[in-house]
Amino acid sequence: MGVQHRTSQSLATRPPQMDPKIWSHLPDHLLDQVLSFLPLKTFFNLRSTCKHFKSLIFSPSFISKHSSSSPLSSYILFSHPQFHHLYPLFDTTLNTWRKTSLSPSSPMLTCSPSSKAVLLSVSHGFLCFSLPNSSSFLVYNILSRSSRTLNFPTFPFAFELLTLVSSPNGSFKLFMICSSSSGPSSNTFVYDSVINLWSQFDSVDSALGDNHQEAVSCDGILYFTTPEPFSILCFDLENGKWERPAIEMPGELTFARLVSDGIEKMFLVGGIGEDGISRGMKVWELSGDGGNWVEIGSVPGMICRKFMSVCYHNYEHVYCFWHQGLICVCCYNWPEILYYKVSRRTWHWLPKCPSLTDKWSCGFRWFSLVPELCASV
Repeated sequence: MGVQHRTSQSLATRPPQMDPKIWSHLPDHLLDQVLSFLPLKTFFNLRSTCKHFKSLIFSPSFISKHSSSSPLSSYILFSHPQFHHLYPLFDTTLNTWRKTSLSPSSPMLTCSPSSKAVLLSVSHGFLCFSLPNSSSFLVYNILSRSSRTLNFPTFPFAFELLTLVSSPNGSFKLFMICSSSSGPSSNTFVYDSVINLWSQFDSVDSALGDNHQEAVSCDGILYFTTPEPFSILCFDLENGKWERPAIEMPGELTFARLVSDGIEKMFLVGGIGEDGISRGMKVWELSGDGGNWVEIGSVPGMICRKFMSVCYHNYEHVYCFWHQGLICVCCYNWPEILYYKVSRRTWHWLPKCPSLTDKWSCGFRWFSLVPELCASV
């Protein structure tokens, strides 16, 4: 009787099981709502169980719920030849370096220790690598751990100014310029993930800076600065047209770099001086009518002297990018970032990565990494 009593008691306290027939016929929006309460890490582990679960991560309600609680931090990603497919992350929310580095798990990146994959561009949750050994690019999603390989559009393919641009709907475009062997002009190539095709557009005759500074994306338009005499060129990703907007540049510039928040604001970071030597560095914001630049900040003297000394007045090594309200100013041969906090109009140095050895060489690349659930490949 005691055994029967304990058995009856355990059955009484056991939670009722859901009828599989009911569970299998739950409407998608209810299943989506139930799964959205799972921790993100747990849910990502469930993606491999069935295609339907994997697709739910891109549903509007799932994205809305997790975006509203902001569980995904934003990072500044560090890339250097000393780290083989490891990318240290600086958490700008906690203002510290993470103890673990990002390590993409695509077989195309990890199949061989001698792989020469190079990280070239980052847009939200997408990372774009060049794979010279296979004459292709690889676009990798850090959240879904999925990837897409894109063969070069032509052979040989000497490209520059590669820029990855993601869209709110989860698609992406890959922009680059390929030097023409028949003359000084360059051909423009754009890959569209929606149609899975490369398109070639009209060439551009003007020089467009150097390889360290990517194009600046703002509302579907890519912006570039030209060498002296400094001016701005823009490329429309939708119609493939090049234009030269009537925006007058500030005087006495020794170098010019554009930065954008990606939505509506455009900034200019430039050196000020004579005979190609910078004596100062300033930040301007493009006015609302888009006609002129308004100065909003100037680098303090001591900070400016340090930055100019580390780049040796070799300004082609200087590049800039936007990250969550910060204008980041970097040098290809220096392991620190100088950044400008726009809201407070103050300048700061990002601390050197603790994983970097004392003996380091040039090749420092920094990227803004703001993962988004809607990103997919």
